[in-house]
Amino acid sequence: MNAAWLRWLCNRRVARALLWTALLMAAALAANVAGIYFVGSISGWEQWLDEFSGFFLLWRLCLYGATAYGWRWMRGRLLARQPDVATRHRLIRTEIAAVLALVTLEGSLLMQNM
Repeated sequence: MNAAWLRWLCNRRVARALLWTALLMAAALAANVAGIYFVGSISGWEQWLDEFSGFFLLWRLCLYGATAYGWRWMRGRLLARQPDVATRHRLIRTEIAAVLALVTLEGSLLMQNM
């Protein structure tokens, strides 16, 4: 079991995904540390984030729009290459899961701000 886990971890695709995840986490940590440093305190940083939450919402909406545009492009290419019903059903399930995840995320953020 241990050797299989090590082989899986040494897979190039998994290693690349783990590296990107670690880099994104490090960037998020660095942004928060820099924000706390420039504002002067954690409470000041939280206040700044609250003041600019509308801009962050606008940024997320633009990001969702760009993702939806890319998804429609990818969906058209995939359905042209694999026009069977199973592929269409997989895409519909993925789309429903993605929309539910975004609604849950935005709903939780809305509930935090109330």
